[in-house]
Amino acid sequence: MRAAGRSVRARLRDRIAASDPGLLRLTAGLRTVGAIALTLAVLAPLGADVHLLVAGAMAAMVATFAIREKQLGAQAVTLALGLPVALVSVTLGAVLNARLYVGDVFFVVLIFCAVYGRRFGDRGTALGLIGFQIYFLSLFVGAEVSALPALCGAIAVAFCSSALLRFAVVPATPTGVLLRLRLAFRARLAQLVSAQLDLLDAAPDEMDKALEAVREGTARLHETAMMIQAQLEEGTPDESAARLVQRRIADAEIAAERLGLLLLTSRSAERADTLTLHLPGAPAPSVGQPAVPDETTATLRRDLQALRALVLRAGSGDAGTGLAHVRNRLLGYRDEENLPPAPAAVQDVFRGIGEAARSVLGLRIALDGPQDESDDTPATARSREELDAEDAAIDGGEEPAEEQETGLRRPTTRAAVQVAVGSALAIVGGELLSTQRWYWAVLTCWIVFLNTASTGEILVKGYRRLLGTVFGVVAGIVLAGLVGQHTWTAFGLVLVLIFAMFYVAPLSYTLMSLFVTAMLGLLYTLLHTYSLDVLLLRVEETALGAACGVVAAALVLPVRTDRRTNELLGTVLDRLAEVTEAAVGQLSGGPADELLDKARDLDQALADLRAATQPLTHPVTPLRARRHTARYVVALLETCAYHARTLAATAELLPTHPSIAADPRLRGAAGRTVRNIETIAARVADEHAAARVETGPSIASLLGPDAGTPRYGRITDRVLRHLERLDEAVVGLARPLGVPMAEPRA
Repeated sequence: MRAAGRSVRARLRDRIAASDPGLLRLTAGLRTVGAIALTLAVLAPLGADVHLLVAGAMAAMVATFAIREKQLGAQAVTLALGLPVALVSVTLGAVLNARLYVGDVFFVVLIFCAVYGRRFGDRGTALGLIGFQIYFLSLFVGAEVSALPALCGAIAVAFCSSALLRFAVVPATPTGVLLRLRLAFRARLAQLVSAQLDLLDAAPDEMDKALEAVREGTARLHETAMMIQAQLEEGTPDESAARLVQRRIADAEIAAERLGLLLLTSRSAERADTLTLHLPGAPAPSVGQPAVPDETTATLRRDLQALRALVLRAGSGDAGTGLAHVRNRLLGYRDEENLPPAPAAVQDVFRGIGEAARSVLGLRIALDGPQDESDDTPATARSREELDAEDAAIDGGEEPAEEQETGLRRPTTRAAVQVAVGSALAIVGGELLSTQRWYWAVLTCWIVFLNTASTGEILVKGYRRLLGTVFGVVAGIVLAGLVGQHTWTAFGLVLVLIFAMFYVAPLSYTLMSLFVTAMLGLLYTLLHTYSLDVLLLRVEETALGAACGVVAAALVLPVRTDRRTNELLGTVLDRLAEVTEAAVGQLSGGPADELLDKARDLDQALADLRAATQPLTHPVTPLRARRHTARYVVALLETCAYHARTLAATAELLPTHPSIAADPRLRGAAGRTVRNIETIAARVADEHAAARVETGPSIASLLGPDAGTPRYGRITDRVLRHLERLDEAVVGLARPLGVPMAEPRA
């Protein structure tokens, strides 16, 4: 019974870790709710009235979510600086509240300064956010000069409560966050293997559903890998250890993605296109009927289950004989003589399982240190030797500083001007709607500019906020009716809604807006200002604020979605060319390069592009053809990035892997691919560019008649395959981007 209980707890822990990588959302929700609850617990016995309780609760929320630094020391400094900023802000709010024009002008200036402060990093962003939100708080509770001492005391209690929760009750050190992210990576890797197992067993009419699950699992694994990359610098004790973890995470991600592609190919009538794994909604390829003995299929299923078990138990401290036996069997598939008799496509799956097992072994060594080697087979010992040699070759490097834009071209300056103009419009329009609650329009205008960089992104965010507000009004009406005048019941529901707001914020902005509006309905009930008209006014003010934000973004120093996506697309293509050229150069015998850093930069650029194309791919966009084109281009770029990452990982194996040797012919053969990437980038930057994309013979044929003949020759089949797929995907980018094709060379 105890073992069963531990198993259930372990599965539950893994499921939570996979759904909330690093427990970042859970931690944020608990810390915020705890700070608010502690603030209320301190203020209530002191006889604070409802207005002070609401002010304290809102200040505790602001003091908690505004701070984004990773190191605890930096967080403490920002929180200490934030308290005087908050006290000055609430004082000015109380003084200027009754002075209509002066107060409005100051509010616009404050908004400009708060947004402009983002150029000074996380601390400038946090202090600006605290200044704005506390000024808004003073308007919300109707702060007066006579009540300032009590109000300042409530804010001080809120900041102290936030500090206690942050540093003592729910601390989140970079090392701890990284540890939880590693657990999440393991859990998501196991989930992806489970989805691949379902793909193996899926009936022909279930292939689309199974493939979609593999796509989702692959994307979620990549998301977690990117989150780990962002935490490595602060969460790992030294640079070489950080680079080692980075390397092993990348290896595991590539091996898992490749295994999914090999499985899909083994189920298909022909070799599956890598694009199929990256294009949402793409139909599964037709299912073939390879002559595979039942016992081979059973072995494949058993080994996939064993790989999943190996992933789940890696790092758990359970390293018994059974685990060693499983690990040894799977690693044995890296040797040709251990492959079962089967069609070539099925044998490739077994090889993929062997490589995935090797990546899991490398990840475990990197994260948990040396392991017991007493039960190693020769294949396992050889894998350990390869990993040790690779680890010894990893050393640090410095990243070049990027050129910064200046003046109005600087994103923070441009955004500050846009928000100031939009807020001025929102103040004028908001006061026409209501002289008491005009600030809701300003708040919405401010919020739609957060974490957005183009007019299209602001439009989509404003639409989502308005939609969430409408549904939140309905929820607020229901909750206010249920609560009535029960103050502490209302505060309890407020805490629940705040936790839900922080927990779902990274997943759905619409849901977050719903919870915010429902919470405000309860706060109005506590302040005895609730009415249906008030909640309907919030919808009107929200719509007005979103409209003012869109107008300001469209007319004042606009960054149109096309321009933004083209800039990011050019960056992705530049990074892709850098990774490809560096990897091919190293595979051709050139000097070692910082391939992992270049691959990480490519992934980050692609993530930025994916976020920027959301206005183009949003379901409500009327331009259907444009939406399909944007999705197709992003999917092609994800395919290119996968092959480039794999080439980079293979190139880094070159000094230590016995099956990979440098071949100078590769540089010339892959030159066409790099030139094509640069041609497409030039066309994106200038639509009048005259260069054309080259087509011609396959990469393998350019290497000569003997290239690729032996499975593990001087150049492995895998390198050739990835180079060819990358070349095909790059040529495929030309058509949707309108880049002309050159005549094939004779």
